[in-house]
Amino acid sequence: MAHSSERLDHLLSRLGYCSRSEVRDLLREGRVSADGMPLRKAATKVDPASVQIDEEALDHPYPLYVLYHKPLGKVCAHDDPRAIYQDFPPRWRYRRPSFSSVGRLDRETSGVLLLTDDGDWLHRWTSPRYDIPRRYRVTLQNPLQGHEADILASGTLLLEGEQNPCKAAEMIPLGMTELQLTLHEGRYHEVRRMFAALDNLVLSLHREAFGPFTLDDLAPGQWRELSEIERQRES
Repeated sequence: MAHSSERLDHLLSRLGYCSRSEVRDLLREGRVSADGMPLRKAATKVDPASVQIDEEALDHPYPLYVLYHKPLGKVCAHDDPRAIYQDFPPRWRYRRPSFSSVGRLDRETSGVLLLTDDGDWLHRWTSPRYDIPRRYRVTLQNPLQGHEADILASGTLLLEGEQNPCKAAEMIPLGMTELQLTLHEGRYHEVRRMFAALDNLVLSLHREAFGPFTLDDLAPGQWRELSEIERQRES
């Protein structure tokens, strides 16, 4: 993929490698090259694909699109010691635009999470207008009573503190206290609050799929970048 040229100091700071003033230190140390030749000036226009730091190619200069298996205990905030961002290269925290999760999973929820620094793509996968399905595996404290699936599918369940009912959701029982639940919206703690409204308590919650995206063989804490074909998928 061809890329347009960009000032070296702008490029490295935008990708989070260093501040613009720190580029000069890298240059003095001979750590930056293009097409195998050392670079000397911060203002040099370069093709990002040709630049190396310490003989390693730069991260993608175009937006990142990442599929991540969020583990239990991690949070989606940027400024928390338990932040998910500790599982990614530290420089990604300083990319511009910022690298952020597509929606959030709380500390006690594991599973599929997407991250990107492409604001338009992030909006596409979080906007209610696109009706993106989210599939969860749920374990409850108390056995199912048999009426839950009909109530969840009715689109009439009202959560505490809310004025609009939840969108219709599809529930498949998997046992006395286990089920698969597919939602079509992303309200705050929605699954836990739905079952609280049904007089039950969620003990464990794992997101198996977000739209067409599943974890496959990704272990907790692992991630991979999405291919161009994958990120253009529809839900």
